[in-house]
Amino acid sequence: MEQVSSRRGEHLIRLIGNTPLIPLFFPEVNRRIWCKCEFLNPSGSIKDRLARTIILDAEQNGLLNEQSIILECTSGNTGISFAMLGAARGYKVAIVMSERASQERRMIIKGFGADLILFDQAGYQHGIERTREMAEADARYFLPRQFENPLNALDHEHETGLEFLRDCPHEIDAFVSGYGTGGTLAGCSRALKGANARTQIYAMEPAEAAMLSGEEACCHWIEGIAGGFVPPLIRGIELDGKIKVPSQKAMEMTKRLNSEFGLLVGTSSGANVTAALEVACNLGPNSNVVTILCDRAERYFSTRLFSA
Repeated sequence: MEQVSSRRGEHLIRLIGNTPLIPLFFPEVNRRIWCKCEFLNPSGSIKDRLARTIILDAEQNGLLNEQSIILECTSGNTGISFAMLGAARGYKVAIVMSERASQERRMIIKGFGADLILFDQAGYQHGIERTREMAEADARYFLPRQFENPLNALDHEHETGLEFLRDCPHEIDAFVSGYGTGGTLAGCSRALKGANARTQIYAMEPAEAAMLSGEEACCHWIEGIAGGFVPPLIRGIELDGKIKVPSQKAMEMTKRLNSEFGLLVGTSSGANVTAALEVACNLGPNSNVVTILCDRAERYFSTRLFSA
């Protein structure tokens, strides 16, 4: 007889990670790229990995209890993940998020029972400062600190990156990813470079906010990345290049992934694929470039992605 778990949410936690790696072929350029289907995580995004790891670590170190409130600033996906796991594990959750976030993201967070606190300033920094002030005033608040927590990158180094190596049937020539917190790019690059020093690492960023390229941050339409500053976790990463993707091209590729490949993913996924395809074209027809399909599209229905 199967042993019954004594901890809430264990079966949900086991659904996180080990997402499939699928090939996508683009005949017009005769290139294939490999995409990791992070939208298949239970809440619909790659951020489930981060939330799982930080919550389990906090539990192990006695940082969470019945009175705790998980408090985080987020563009949406991380908030959804913490709200989901908070509900499953029995913790209260409060999410600080910009008023620019889509209505669907707000509704999903509220649907999981979390409190939602909106701010009207642009960029993450205002929201991050607000969470710190709230935590200083109330000891019940637990701050995951996704933008600076080393567990963010470590999780991707020991989980996501190793899954790429395990599941790609060929030697990986390049990894391409956008950055929000920088955890995915930092962690996966360490795992892939550690296995093969020849693997190239490329950062995707919006052409309108190419901060790694030394340009000023401006408005763009690719939610969840380039939040107006270079996150600490990404500093020190040895990049082989930076790929700037215009928001319009990201939208066009996302719609193509939706309608041509049957992958109902969000705009950051379209941006990643656009950048990965550019790298694959530069490396040659037999190259193996991997990237990430970050989240599902149901949280974008009220955005530009579905407005036309």
